[in-house]
Amino acid sequence: MRRDDLCITIPNFFRCPISLDVMKSPVSLCTGVTYDRTSIQRWLDSGNNTCPATMQVLQSKEFVPNRNLQRLIQIWSDSVARRQHDAELAANSVVLPSHDQVKVLVKQLDNNSFSALTKIVRFARESEENREFLARMDGFLNAVFDFMRNAESDIKLIEQVVHILDLMLSKISEKKPLMESNCLSTILVILQRGSSDSQIQSVQLLESLAVDGESKLKIAQKEGLLLELVKSLSKEKDPRLIEASLSCLISIAMPKRVKAKLIQSRTIPELKILLSEPNMTPSIIEKSLKLLETLSSCKEGRVEIWHDTILLQAIVQKVLKASSKATEHAVTILWIVCYLFRDEKALEAVVSGNGMTKILLLIQSNCSPAVRQMSADLLKIFGVNSKHCLSSYDTKTTHIMPF
Repeated sequence: MRRDDLCITIPNFFRCPISLDVMKSPVSLCTGVTYDRTSIQRWLDSGNNTCPATMQVLQSKEFVPNRNLQRLIQIWSDSVARRQHDAELAANSVVLPSHDQVKVLVKQLDNNSFSALTKIVRFARESEENREFLARMDGFLNAVFDFMRNAESDIKLIEQVVHILDLMLSKISEKKPLMESNCLSTILVILQRGSSDSQIQSVQLLESLAVDGESKLKIAQKEGLLLELVKSLSKEKDPRLIEASLSCLISIAMPKRVKAKLIQSRTIPELKILLSEPNMTPSIIEKSLKLLETLSSCKEGRVEIWHDTILLQAIVQKVLKASSKATEHAVTILWIVCYLFRDEKALEAVVSGNGMTKILLLIQSNCSPAVRQMSADLLKIFGVNSKHCLSSYDTKTTHIMPF
């Protein structure tokens, strides 16, 4: 990070008290002081049994990741990277190139010219009219595809390629040439090493490529790609990235073989973490439940769901909590595992999680006919007469505790 270029001030609490550098993996000791993992591990491995900052004797040498601080550092780092990138753009090209100059720049892409690509990106960002001009230019997209094949592992080049493709998505009517290029490998590198912004752009690009069963399978079969997408759901990530990754996974999850791969990639445990987190946005909750509903349509997904009491109770808690869509997805999952397949363990988990009360409240709400019918089916499985309960509920509403 080039501090001198932009006179960047690093917040003191982002610095490791030992190395004084920005922490890459902040962890906290039992004293409450946070250090970079590498620095404190080296301190402890040297035989020390005290906290370096306070000199207190450590009751335990265990440390826990400071996820909130790690997320703040990531957001700050991405912001600094964006400022540096914008400064480089301004330095490279104060004036937008003309149409004729853009044609020359496109030809320069054959020589892997980073400067040419940067100027084209700036030109495309400026207006819809400019993007239309690029889309009509013969050979432009092919030049970008060729550039992408030759970019190899240079992360700056790769991020610029993804940026221009993201800008041009609506102009690319035929996705097959893009699938046949080095696009999936490029997206994988971005997910592994790119900034949050470029990761979001790459995930959006990937979702746009999932147009049919063949392309969805091809995406799933790309070594390491699904695993990186699932890692993007980690709750300490940028919420925008989590939401984009959920949308992408939903779009590719329909084929049975893709569902199986997603389950093998431990997607369901990641969804459980998201659904158990109290501060997630309604949109992330909706999409997490939608993806979980999709995975529950195959045997492997159902088995994993109904053997996880904590997950089932988290699903119950989302009924009538986040939004009507979230409620519908949650009830559908419960209906599949409890009514269609009648797993006893799942039934016990739903009942212990106050599920019957939630379902009774739902039937009284202004829910859709489909949700009402599934709720009535669930009450039957619980051995409850829904008509009797509804009548009782009308006259004795205080007997059912609100959620």
